Amino acid sequence: MINEGISRRGLMLVLSSPSGTGKTAIAHKILDSDPNFFLSVSATTRAPRPGEIDGRDYYFVSRARFDEMVEKGDLLEHAEFCGNCYGTPRAPVEKSLSEGRDILFDIEWQGTRQLAKAARADLVCVFILPPSLAELRRRLVLRKQDSDDVIDKRMATAESEISHWNEYDYVIVNRDLDESVAAVRSILTTERLKRVRQTGMEDYVRHTVSEAK
Repeated sequence: MINEGISRRGLMLVLSSPSGTGKTAIAHKILDSDPNFFLSVSATTRAPRPGEIDGRDYYFVSRARFDEMVEKGDLLEHAEFCGNCYGTPRAPVEKSLSEGRDILFDIEWQGTRQLAKAARADLVCVFILPPSLAELRRRLVLRKQDSDDVIDKRMATAESEISHWNEYDYVIVNRDLDESVAAVRSILTTERLKRVRQTGMEDYVRHTVSEAK
């Protein structure tokens, strides 16, 4: 445990990358190994799919309710995709941060920009790059989830997404999954130790100095 007994403000970790780069695999390994991490739950206007639970997978809301949340500033970021709206509710995120819990966001550069405007001090953003575009295409082909046409579209989108790499705090080239996960964990250790996040450090130091006198 880092600085046991000292209270800490949580952080928001954003992982972004083109599809097929390995972002989801990295995210799962971080979530599975770190009990202080929670995956951000988005609000959406789409209907629940079989097995999905409100509040666990998504907060399922009507379009009218979603528009109201946008109007009131209740979302940290939001976007529309394929006719459905998605967004990050502000209240549960702020509650988790104040309790010292960290939140993982699997979003792209547009959402990252919005989060940066809303809460830059709490944000740690990491962009995951493939070793090469040729390797990215090979990974997309090997996973056998998309047709050739869809893969071509993903590759075209990937080049656009990669152009935003320099908007992120950290950049990792995912040549090896375990090494990339280790790099993310190192980033987390550093960010959690930052003075501004260790909200209980002032009291800790004052108490330590008093004991020494």
